[in-house]
Amino acid sequence: MSYDPNKPGFAERSTRAVYVISVAAELAGVHPQTLRIYERKGLLDPARTGGGNRRYSEADIAHLRRIQELTSVGLNLEGVRRVLALEGEIVRLQAELERTRVEARRAVELTHRQYRRDLVPVSSNRRTR
Repeated sequence: MSYDPNKPGFAERSTRAVYVISVAAELAGVHPQTLRIYERKGLLDPARTGGGNRRYSEADIAHLRRIQELTSVGLNLEGVRRVLALEGEIVRLQAELERTRVEARRAVELTHRQYRRDLVPVSSNRRTR
């Protein structure tokens, strides 16, 4: 499955937990025990079936790959946890900034519309004194 977040239904497909632990581990290039360790350390939270079996989504696989990238450059798991938390905060702040920009744009447009209502036409027939 290719990564195209703009494709209709992508978000729903990317979060649907369908992979068992062995498949998820293979897709991420790690041993299944590594996934269990990541879960114990709070780096990963897979969905569970009614029987308690782990199920991983495309988003989980992407998350696993990001963890692997960070550990491959020398970060320990606590460092990875902190980087992931900071990346999450950046995403949250970017969304907040975009909402603020939209609100500011609307406020400016409203103010400009109000200015137009306050303008009074002046007849050109009046003489200046």
